[in-house]
Amino acid sequence: MQLRLIRYLLAVAEHGNFTRAAESLHVSQPTLSQQIIQLEDMLGVALLDRGGRTVKVTDAGRVYIQYAERALRELETGRRAIHDVQDLVRGELRLATTPTFTAYLVGPLLAAFHARYPGIMVRLKEMSLDTIAAAVAADEVDLGIAFAVSRPADDIECEPLLFERLHVVVGTQHKFAARTRPITPEMLATERLGVLSLDFATRRHIDDYLRSLGIAPYIAMETNTISALIEVVRRSDMITILPQAIGLQHADLRNIAITPEPQPRTATLLYRRDVYRSAASIAFTALAKQSFSSTS
Repeated sequence: MQLRLIRYLLAVAEHGNFTRAAESLHVSQPTLSQQIIQLEDMLGVALLDRGGRTVKVTDAGRVYIQYAERALRELETGRRAIHDVQDLVRGELRLATTPTFTAYLVGPLLAAFHARYPGIMVRLKEMSLDTIAAAVAADEVDLGIAFAVSRPADDIECEPLLFERLHVVVGTQHKFAARTRPITPEMLATERLGVLSLDFATRRHIDDYLRSLGIAPYIAMETNTISALIEVVRRSDMITILPQAIGLQHADLRNIAITPEPQPRTATLLYRRDVYRSAASIAFTALAKQSFSSTS
């Protein structure tokens, strides 16, 4: 019962309104209000300020919510531990990755993982580089795959998986398609360039590389999906810069090296340190490290 009351409180705090909170919880507004009053009576303090048009959390409420949220996370971890079957007949893996890795790294890994452990339910989320470490720290996901974090939190472990190299990628009809020598950055200045949007770490890495060389390319297209970028490049004379592994996966695309080469980046596996780890997350970690041990 205490857990239900806590969840009711968190819903009101999130929505700032009893009616909307009640709708999200699928209970009546009077029932929700009575349950919150019951929780306040148990604690002997007012958790919510109902005086204005918007319900606000009191100082005591903010303190209590911090501990309540932490308790719910720990209880959820305990629930997963109870249901975690060490022989991996069943279970769950919560995985977060950046969109770039979804295109060439995570797909093959999850296919291999599912072939070994078909009973494991995988919940995959695409997230930005900036939010993956926070999601791991908050126990919203078991594992994250992202580029190396410069200053990870003390409770986050980062294990390198592989080095990613960027190449120019063109369609088979492009004039560069048959080229065997590397392209220079100056050659890019005369080409129509397709790029990912700025919320991609890959785009920011490319911008920094070109800026360091004093190159200002003509950007003909910007997109927030890798699949759209690939489709346009392979059907037109537009070029792009992507991880080498993406170009290798498509028969109608060609990879061409750039000299000087952009700085390679390290793909890392992120997980919380010194806490319970499910058998599924341990098995996925072992598979990932085994799969890329020869390329990292």
